[in-house]
Amino acid sequence: MIDFRPFYQQIATSQLSAWLETLPLQLKQWEKQTHGDYAKWAKIVDFLPHLTASHIDLKSAVKSEAETPLSAGEQQRIIHHLKQLMPWRKGPYHLYGIHVDCEWRSDFKWDRVSPHLAPLQDRTILDVGCGSGYHMWRMVGEGAKMVVGIDPTELFLCQFEAVRKLLNNDRRANLIPLGIEEMQPLAAFDTVFSMGVLYHRKSPLDHLTQLKNQLVKGGELVLETLVVDGDVNTVLVPADRYAKMKNVYFIPSVDCLINWLEKCGFQNVRCVDVETTSLEEQRKTDWLENESLIDFLDPQDHSKTIEGYPVPKRAVILANK
Repeated sequence: MIDFRPFYQQIATSQLSAWLETLPLQLKQWEKQTHGDYAKWAKIVDFLPHLTASHIDLKSAVKSEAETPLSAGEQQRIIHHLKQLMPWRKGPYHLYGIHVDCEWRSDFKWDRVSPHLAPLQDRTILDVGCGSGYHMWRMVGEGAKMVVGIDPTELFLCQFEAVRKLLNNDRRANLIPLGIEEMQPLAAFDTVFSMGVLYHRKSPLDHLTQLKNQLVKGGELVLETLVVDGDVNTVLVPADRYAKMKNVYFIPSVDCLINWLEKCGFQNVRCVDVETTSLEEQRKTDWLENESLIDFLDPQDHSKTIEGYPVPKRAVILANK
């Protein structure tokens, strides 16, 4: 099973030390009610070989390389283990010559987001709904002091730990299997990311307030979420599913989203990017058994979802506490 004690030791002397009042007990409770396949997934991480990379690139990719390339047989053994952790949704990863071609080209999103951020050098960062942790490694590549991701999905935790093992067991990033609503208000993070989460929340203003409660004064929120066209009063509330997703509750316009953030007390709120999701950014690969974006759109009109709603469009909003 995955051992969180090294993380406890890391934060004991950091600005996150107050988290130790609640986190160990929460994770003990979590371990009692994990997904039925969690033990199997955790063992797969254990089965991965202990390799030492001579070169790691987290600045322009998430990539590890050995001084002597692995043999085809060694690569196939690693691929076999990693494919038992499918589906791989956020990436890509380039690990010892193996290309983990995930459903999402998360590097596209990073390239849109990163030029607008306050410098991440030496920052303590929270990534809410981090998935397998791709963006966390890119944050480390920008010089972050510590990156903490939270995501309650056990498969994502095991994918993250698998990648970490193939990145020389780098401990500058850590994934904690909790949701934001389970975190005590730490007011300790210099930057908080919430990317692809807000529309899954039944109470979006509560989510924004929870994000604010994790930031230091003056800290930066990076919010990336689905939006629709419209004015300050425009919010799409799907009747049933949106792009085949059943847990989509509120999709605001950019102006409405800015209004929400200001109502929650954020300052300096600004939209820095709006982009329609392309079939190049989200697509089927050999590392995904499920449907992907092409299956979620109207086959006769790709400007609409299969339910007739506007095609997925995503905005990046920055704000300060």
